[in-house]
Amino acid sequence: MSNLPNILTSVRILLVPILVVVLLTRFDGKEFVGLGLFLLAALTDFLDGYFARRWNLVSRFGQLLDPAADKILIAAAFVSLVELDSRVTPSWMVVAILAREFAVNALRSHAAAEQIVIPAGLSGKIKTGAQIVAISLLIIYNKLGEFSHLAPISLWVAVIVTLYSGIDYFARYWRRIGSPMGGPPPPSAPQPPAIA
Repeated sequence: MSNLPNILTSVRILLVPILVVVLLTRFDGKEFVGLGLFLLAALTDFLDGYFARRWNLVSRFGQLLDPAADKILIAAAFVSLVELDSRVTPSWMVVAILAREFAVNALRSHAAAEQIVIPAGLSGKIKTGAQIVAISLLIIYNKLGEFSHLAPISLWVAVIVTLYSGIDYFARYWRRIGSPMGGPPPPSAPQPPAIA
């Protein structure tokens, strides 16, 4: 039981190549199979964090693996969608999202090396939700019919929220180190890794 969060995170990583193969292979109903796989992977992201916090199972390994698994899932899904139809999922929008993800991941690693804890922010949680909605709608784009316009709209929302959350994350880092953007925060207890 103590390894359950890490097992769920590992399952998420193992689902990624299966998702990519499904998305890039032609067969009847692949959109819904792909959607199911993606939502299952996204569910493991919620569950591993939930169990880690509820049962106090936060581990150093999990702190490193969980955000990496998130980035791998999101990157693989978006790149596959660009490969499927770059008119529906423009490559520049995906590049913007992934650039933010890797920039924040680099900053998180730097902050961890300096033993700086950046608490989870609301913008990071909204960003995650926006990306999940966008990818889900883009996967079933061809099945949306008269509602197909919702997919590109959701992608625009995901890009905007993702970039904003990245700016917010960097701003909170600078406040943490006591830059002119704000004074140093009061001491706080250690927290699980932030959603960024």
